Amino acid sequence: MSKRTEELKIRISPEDKERIKLKMEDAGILTMSAYVRKMALDGICIRLDLKDVRQLVSMLQRCTNNLNQYAKRANETGSIYAADIEDLQKRLDEIWELSRQTLASLAAIR
Repeated sequence: MSKRTEELKIRISPEDKERIKLKMEDAGILTMSAYVRKMALDGICIRLDLKDVRQLVSMLQRCTNNLNQYAKRANETGSIYAADIEDLQKRLDEIWELSRQTLASLAAIR
């Protein structure tokens, strides 16, 4: 990356500056310089809310832990409980639904 040695000056109204600050904050960008540079070069700043993805990862971790416990029990006893399989299937169905919702939300970003 080259050094930023050039300066670009623009004049804006106080109202425009306030609007830029609000948009900068909404985008999660900490400095006005970074925001204006990003917008001038790319014309877009996206801030993703990844709480659904974090929830999805958490659900996958729980399912993985449960599956490991079921496999351990099956190896020790030679059997597995139908209720365990039903619980795992229910959790996997929830994960698939959340995955569909999350992907639809991401696809809607323009």
